[in-house]
Amino acid sequence: MLATNNLESDKKTVMRDYFGRLHPGINFIYFAAVILFSMFFMHPVFLAISLLGGFAYSVVLNAKKALLFSLRFLLPMLLVMAIINPLLNHAGATILLYVNDNTLTLESCVYGLAAAVMLASVLLWFSCSNAVMTSDKLTYLFGRAIPSLSLVFSMVLRFVPRFKAQIQVIGNAQKCIGRGVDKGSLITRAKNGMKILSMLTTWALENGITTADSMRARGYGLPGRTSFHLFRFDSRDKSILLLLLVLISTVFFGFFTGENNIRYFPSIVMRPITMGSIIADTAYLLLCAFPLLINAVLEVKYHGSF
Repeated sequence: MLATNNLESDKKTVMRDYFGRLHPGINFIYFAAVILFSMFFMHPVFLAISLLGGFAYSVVLNAKKALLFSLRFLLPMLLVMAIINPLLNHAGATILLYVNDNTLTLESCVYGLAAAVMLASVLLWFSCSNAVMTSDKLTYLFGRAIPSLSLVFSMVLRFVPRFKAQIQVIGNAQKCIGRGVDKGSLITRAKNGMKILSMLTTWALENGITTADSMRARGYGLPGRTSFHLFRFDSRDKSILLLLLVLISTVFFGFFTGENNIRYFPSIVMRPITMGSIIADTAYLLLCAFPLLINAVLEVKYHGSF
């Protein structure tokens, strides 16, 4: 009964991510835009918006895993990068103090923190992209343009979790007969680990041959062969894509007019707040919160409330 309730709860959580159920083209355009913007826009306002937006959507997709990932990895990485960069980079005009005859500048400290936030934002958005852009979506988008590469990429995404599950099955089986990697001396554990790795390699090779035979039997590579998919670009997707392109274009306009530009060295220089910068910041805020807004709107539309 408990397992059934957990399954229903997980299914309900997946169903609440309406953005991930949109057309794969919309998902791909969105993640390509936010990842590129997160990589190249170093303005503090843009960095904060990107970090918060990526964290919020990752929590929606992965819940506790996203929180643990942020606390165990991203937060320590932010602190380490923010501390190491000013110790290695001594550029900047505002000297705070001297450490072993080396200058510690305000600009290097601020840039180190900005670079750490940028990297954390990109990692968060990549984690969201991996959760939404499944192998079938990638195959659908790039199957005709680059069929071999899309097939290899989708197979890699499919085999990695299978390898992880299979090595756990093999390890548990070996542990039951006293050949686990946690028993015996160091040499014995190394031998047991090599046996498990050898079994996994044999299983992977056999699985590869079976997959190749199955693909050949299903007519892979034959001319005129079609593929089945359930994706359909409807009127809802058209409206959402139009809104998404408007937001991306507005952010691009702010970039080309210099509204979101910043200079860290030799001194920190930012443009004053103008109506153009407010519009660009608002557009980027809406863009990073786009999946959450879509989920909220469609949740109200289909269920009447959150």
